[in-house]
Amino acid sequence: MTSSVNLQGADSSAIVIVRSAEPSRGLGFSELWRYRELLYFLTWRDIKVRYKQTLLGILWAVLQPLAIALTLSLFLGRLAKMPSGGLPYPVFAYAGIVMWQLFSQALTESSNSLLANEQLITKVYFPRLIIPLSAVLASLLDFAISFVLIIFFFLYYRMVPTVAMVTLPLMVCLAVAIAMGVGLWLASLNVKYRDVRYTLGFLVQFWFLATPIAYPTSVVPGRWRIWYGLNPMVGVVEGFRWALCGIGHAPILLVAVSVCVSVVILVSGLYYFRRTEDTFADFI
Repeated sequence: MTSSVNLQGADSSAIVIVRSAEPSRGLGFSELWRYRELLYFLTWRDIKVRYKQTLLGILWAVLQPLAIALTLSLFLGRLAKMPSGGLPYPVFAYAGIVMWQLFSQALTESSNSLLANEQLITKVYFPRLIIPLSAVLASLLDFAISFVLIIFFFLYYRMVPTVAMVTLPLMVCLAVAIAMGVGLWLASLNVKYRDVRYTLGFLVQFWFLATPIAYPTSVVPGRWRIWYGLNPMVGVVEGFRWALCGIGHAPILLVAVSVCVSVVILVSGLYYFRRTEDTFADFI
């Protein structure tokens, strides 16, 4: 951000001095609200670009998690007899994959969003937070579409939703908050250190293996479970499954840990992003 001072000389000619402003200390939510229409258009643009000139279009949002869930069901559910916490293994796997797809897609898109919008950042001023935020919001459409398939799983296995369903929005918000927080850190670092993009794929794969997508948390030894729960996506995935089916005890402790960790990640990511956003145009 810059500020300018006009000096009026004796010849009535204006001299404009442009200098760097002090770094912003707040999070700038009021400014973000003033640019809400830009946020809407960037989100809609990201959605249209994602499926432009694709043969199946939005159906990819369903086919990808379904294919992974069926593969896991065949090799782990049927052949390896992996426990599934009282749920049919296809439901168990698909629920985890749907939540993971929301998180991983939002994280990947937000982390690369600043470099993908290089021309926009270097030519006009607007709150830079809009760019990763629009990438995260665009991922919610894919999640909503893939979530519809869960209805058919319920009908096939004759499962009945319970009152636990009311906690579903909390789990979705937690996944979005974690992805947004980590995405803000990586997006800011990616502008200055381009090798972040090469570590992103490894991070997502490692995080996938460290999250109970294909296996329940019960297979983790008790002495490791406390440390394992520090992965905020553990509580999100387990809480999402419980919210869908209401089977077993509510993972209150795991969800509480996820809430605490996600708040720390999101707030720290916001502050770091705001402190460094004035230099984005220079490094890009």
